[in-house]
Formats: sequence, C-alpha cells, structure tokens
Amino acid sequence: MPLSARVTTATEGATRATVVVPVTFDGGEAAVAAAVPEVVGGHSLPRIFSAAWCAQQGLKETPGSSTVVRSFAGLNVALVTLGATLNDPEAYRLAGAAAVRCAGEGDVAFLLATGGLDDPTALAQALVEGALLSSYRFKSTSPDASFDVVPLGDPLPSVGVHDQVSEGVRRGVIVARGANWAKRLVDTPAGDLSPKRLANAARDRVEGDPFVTVDIWTKSRIVDERLGALLGVSQGSHQPPRLIWATYDPDPSTSLPHVALVGKGVTFDSGGLSLKTGEGMMTMKTDMTGSVEVVAALSIASRLGLRVKVTAIAPLAENLPGGSAIKPGDILTARNGTTIEVLNTDAEGRLLLADGLSLAAEINPDAIIDVATLTGAQRVALGDQIGAYFASTEELAAYVDAASATSGEPFWRLPFHDGYEAHVESDVADVKNIGKPLLAGALIAALILRRFTDGRPWVHLDIAGPSRADVDRGYTTKGGTAFGVRTLVALLNAVAEDAIPD
Repeated sequence: MPLSARVTTATEGATRATVVVPVTFDGGEAAVAAAVPEVVGGHSLPRIFSAAWCAQQGLKETPGSSTVVRSFAGLNVALVTLGATLNDPEAYRLAGAAAVRCAGEGDVAFLLATGGLDDPTALAQALVEGALLSSYRFKSTSPDASFDVVPLGDPLPSVGVHDQVSEGVRRGVIVARGANWAKRLVDTPAGDLSPKRLANAARDRVEGDPFVTVDIWTKSRIVDERLGALLGVSQGSHQPPRLIWATYDPDPSTSLPHVALVGKGVTFDSGGLSLKTGEGMMTMKTDMTGSVEVVAALSIASRLGLRVKVTAIAPLAENLPGGSAIKPGDILTARNGTTIEVLNTDAEGRLLLADGLSLAAEINPDAIIDVATLTGAQRVALGDQIGAYFASTEELAAYVDAASATSGEPFWRLPFHDGYEAHVESDVADVKNIGKPLLAGALIAALILRRFTDGRPWVHLDIAGPSRADVDRGYTTKGGTAFGVRTLVALLNAVAEDAIPD
C-alpha cells in the first residue's frame, strides 16, 4: 500500500515508531525550534547541538541530512536538516524524504514548528511531496505506514495556521500520488503496457475525477481524423495506436483560461527500421512518459479544484521494425496537412507530436504545452537532472521559470534559431524529420514541432534526461521519475490564480 499522510496531534504523533525533529544550521551548530518539546519519547532535546556533536553524528547543513537517536524500548528520534532557513520548499521535500528513510517501513511523525513560516501551506505541501515521492517502489511489498505531520506552535498553532498546514498536506498527497501513478506506468514493462492498455489506464485514472471527460480514439477514429504521422509510426507494430483526449472544465459557463497539454506516448521505441542498439533499447519502455505526465497533470488539477480549463492530448504508438514499418525516405501527412519526409524512423516522437499539436492548435487554447522524452541531445546538453524547454513567448517562459522554481524541478530555457530552419528543408516534402547529424538536435526538434502549433503561444518541454534516474537521489526514486508533472501543476495553478479577479 502507498504511504499515507495526514495532520495529527503531538500526543498521537508521539506514538509513532519514529519522531522527526527538524533543525536549522547556523555557524555549524544545529538549532531546534522553541515549539518542539524539550523531551520527546524519553529523549531530552537541547535547543542547540554543537558543531562538534553534529560532525560526530554526520549531521550536516545540507538539507535532508539526518541522524537517528535510537531507542531499545521507546521511539526513535531523528534529526533532519532544513538548511539555514525555515522557508525553502525544496529543503522540506528533502527533509520529508529523509524522514521516510529514517523510519524505514514504519510510521513516522514530523514535528513541524510553524513559527517563522512564511507560507505554511506551501511548505507542508513540499514536505508531504518529498515523503510520498521518496516512498514509491514499483515492487511494493511495504506494510501500511503513515507520515504524520504535527503542527507545533507556542503553545499551539493558531486555527488559521493549522488549517494552512492541513491544506498543504492535502495538496501534497494529491500531487505526489498523481506523480507516483505516472511513475508506476513509466516503470511498467512495455509487454504489459500496449497503447490500448495505456489508454485504458489513463481512462481509469480520470473517469471519476470532478469535471473531467475522457475519450479514447481507436485506430478507425485516428484514420478518420487524418492523423497520418501517428499512423505512420505505429504501422510496424501489431499493436494498434490510440489517442487519449481528456478535458477538465470546472465551469463551462465561464471563460476560464484554457491550457492544452500534449504528451508523447511511444510505449516502446525500438527505433523502427533505424534500429537502436540493444543497450539503447533497454530503457525505451519509458518513451511514453510525456503521455502519462499530461494525464497526471490534468487529473491533479481536477482533484485540486484549480480554476483553469485543461485539455490533455496523448497520441500512443509502438515504434517497431515490422514488415509494414515505415521506411527511411517515406513521406507522411500530418493532421494539419504538412508533409514530412521521414529520414530517420528513430525520430518518431516529433511525428506523434505533430498530430497532437495540430489537434491542440485547432481548439484555440490560450497556451499549448507539450512534454516529451524527445532527444538524446537534451540529455547531452543538460544531463539527467535538468530539463530543457523552448517557449514561443516571454510570458510563457516566465510561467515555466516560476513553476520550475516552485516545483523544485529545474528547467533551462534553450533558444530558437531560425537560421537552422534550412537544416530541415526537404526536396520532396514540406519538412524533414531530422536535421544535420550531431548539430543542435534538441533545437532542430523544437523547430520542427513549431510548424504544427499554428502560431499559438507554446512551450516545448524536452525531458529525455531527467525522465528516469539510475539511482535513488533525495526524493527522486530509481526508474521513472515523472519529472515535469509537478512543474505542469504549478504552472496550471499559477494560471488559475492569475485569472482570479482582484
């Protein structure tokens, strides 16, 4: 069962197997907030731990650093570092993850001193996100466990502050569980997750969400809708394509801001006839990450009750080298009529997105955001912890930067360069699906995608590198990371809040 989270009292929290006391550092010394009881589980807690004691115990200033004072008879007390400030959300995510590690598979209570917190809701949300995200395991055999947040004041937190913490915990649970849902699908073997099964899983996720409608397009509908690029990618596989179309609209009678999310959904990418190496295929079950991320973001927006309309479009296909597979040199016609010369069948994600973006542009949203594990060039440029993005307007770029800072998922803006349009000129079609070898691969892909946005405000998120992790790190777990989900949610939340009249 997944880890649960809730707000509880100090008395009940003291019954948990592990109680976590956060500390802040100043000059090498660790300080405990005055609101924390001086005795916890039989352990006397000084207000200051000396630099020498911290060094001996391995407790460092780095957020998420921890040490455990263990007990044979009673509860264990863990000290977890928040860094030098009480108001860094990312530090609380790392502290939440550290608290879960200290507790093992047992229950844990986190003593959250609320004095001096600028935004208790955001910090409590971050704390719970870190705890629940770090607790995810694909092979989950853990018993039921609870992450209890204990708001502390002097002597008690006000009703308002308690309510803010409770709201933060509620939001953190919704966001983290949505991201973990996406992670589980990303980690599912491709043999168990065909386009049909992925579409059904998405429908199961959102069908009961408030104000959400969902439609799954089968191959016949895809043919009728003229999604020639999606059909071309899928034709080498016995598994037929699908397309997910979901809409969240909490108030159809009102003109809410409308954001369309488009996600790449290649359930397995062999490269097609432009075959990948064996090693290159080992992680290609994760090439559908974008599709589940846009569904997760829409579902989270619904469960949070955000005042924004969201449409999620996810074209799904397998890219295999079957007897009917598309061949290098073939020409596909996308939904918007653009013809594409396919010179490399392993550059298939942009083909799916061509149809998805064309559909999104037709519904005239205020903004389009696509998410894709698109290019190895992104990973080369930024590694496996930073995503790349391209934005067609400065306003959208500002939203992405702010959302990235809020979520703790780092994104770096890369530029468009119109001079590279010549790299994708085709003698036989409107555009080629690749540019010059080893030159600006992520940028070239973005330029190709731009042709299908019809000039709408648009952001392209390339998450090829950070979409999976080779090792556990902080609150990031090995395997699929769902990197980008929380940034999308933070962006949607900001759009909704900005639309509220003063």
